[in-house]
Amino acid sequence: MEPTLAARALSAATEITATALSDDDPDAVLGSVVRHAVELADADLGLVMVRSDDGSVTVEAAHGESTADLLGLVLPAESAAGRVAGGGEPVVTDDVTSDARTSRFVPKELSAYGPFAAAPFGTPGRILGVLTVYRAPGRQPFSASTVEVLTAFAGQAGVVLALAEGANARHRVTLYQERERIARELHDVIVQRLYAAGMRLERVRRRMRTRFAHADAARLAEAIDQLDQTIEEIRGTVRDLRSPEPRPRQPEPAATDLAESARAEVRIAGELLGYPPTLELSGELADIPPERADHVRAALREALSNVVRHSGASETRVTLHRDAAGIRLRVRDNGCGVPRDVAKRGLRHLAERADAAGGTFTVNSSPSMGTLVAFDLPLRQ
Repeated sequence: MEPTLAARALSAATEITATALSDDDPDAVLGSVVRHAVELADADLGLVMVRSDDGSVTVEAAHGESTADLLGLVLPAESAAGRVAGGGEPVVTDDVTSDARTSRFVPKELSAYGPFAAAPFGTPGRILGVLTVYRAPGRQPFSASTVEVLTAFAGQAGVVLALAEGANARHRVTLYQERERIARELHDVIVQRLYAAGMRLERVRRRMRTRFAHADAARLAEAIDQLDQTIEEIRGTVRDLRSPEPRPRQPEPAATDLAESARAEVRIAGELLGYPPTLELSGELADIPPERADHVRAALREALSNVVRHSGASETRVTLHRDAAGIRLRVRDNGCGVPRDVAKRGLRHLAERADAAGGTFTVNSSPSMGTLVAFDLPLRQ
């Protein structure tokens, strides 16, 4: 291998490494690979082709003149590029259009070239595709030393890309884990505090009606509505944080003790109602998957919020049961039902939750019978 050419190849590999580890876009890495390959081989055109499951290869990056029509070009597994990508040895020829090994599979887009060389792109255990270079007809064929450098460079670039993929994957897992942590903090701590504050303000507002001016009560009601809107916006943010696309597989978060969560929700509601709701728990509730527990907790919170705000109930019963089929939540009160003029954003949100999680959500309400909220979820979707 020529010392000068080898030094240039090393410099190119170093630059590609920097690109791969600093840029999440694989197209930028492949573009850098093919550009350096053209420069190292003194070629007129360079292509990086990625191998598909059927053995065909597709042009993913190109460098040279008039390359726009080449991106996405597919060559069959029987072509020289396909055979090299399938684990064959490098191929070099004086004329790609007349050599029997290559001529049958040269597409019209590449028929204007002569000297040709192809080297496997990837690592010994994982060939990703093939790196090919072309020269115009009449130019000198690629020398043995040039093909040697091209082959070594393609291997180095493949290793770099594989390492970068691993580094980026680890980074994405860390990012998603952090997003999950933030989402749980928002949902379980911030929303809980806002909810409790809103419920206490609602209780104050109800007491103020007979002792203070109507305008003051209206302003307090507006503040409560703003708290509700803030909670809804935070819940939307939590959904977005928990739904990145694409999402890699990652360790399952720790299970949630839903019984303890239910006791906390009922305790807050009892402070605001002036009497303790009845709570009945049955089945194993200490190992509920976090996502399922979040859905049930949200349903319980919304149902109790409606009881406090609108029902005027003197009795409220909460039952939470787990069996082999899943989790069943019931919140029943003897109040006046859900008023028609009340905004039902929270109820619509719970219906969407249940539908997305493969469960069911129903509300039966009347002025004479009170309200029954039913929220059922399977443990696994």
